[in-house]
Amino acid sequence: QVQLVESGGGLVQAGGSLRLSCAASGPIFSIFSDYGMGWFRQAPGKERELVATITSSGGSTNYADSVKGRFTISRDNPKNKNTVYLQMNSLKPEDTAVYYCNAYLSPLGPGRGYWGQGTQVTVSS
Repeated sequence: QVQLVESGGGLVQAGGSLRLSCAASGPIFSIFSDYGMGWFRQAPGKERELVATITSSGGSTNYADSVKGRFTISRDNPKNKNTVYLQMNSLKPEDTAVYYCNAYLSPLGPGRGYWGQGTQVTVSS
């Protein structure tokens, strides 16, 4: 069974911080370091958008312009951790969305592969 389980969402005031986690489990993730990881978000009435990605090795990251300088993606590859994080600082009301974790093999690119169930982030003004 493949599972990506997000946690860490919640309600925060504008200017605050949250740290999202996504834990990967299941036999297909026995080599977690084979997978690139991404965070996406979807606000009500809007399409799902890419927030940040990190390569399988963790050596390269990419961010949407709207979150650059505020969000940081990172990952733990060692065995039995298999977790990717999204540190979100200086949060704005427009960051309010359901945040989804995505695991993909590099040839496919972000947005393909496996998805978590999502975690709600609400930023109040």
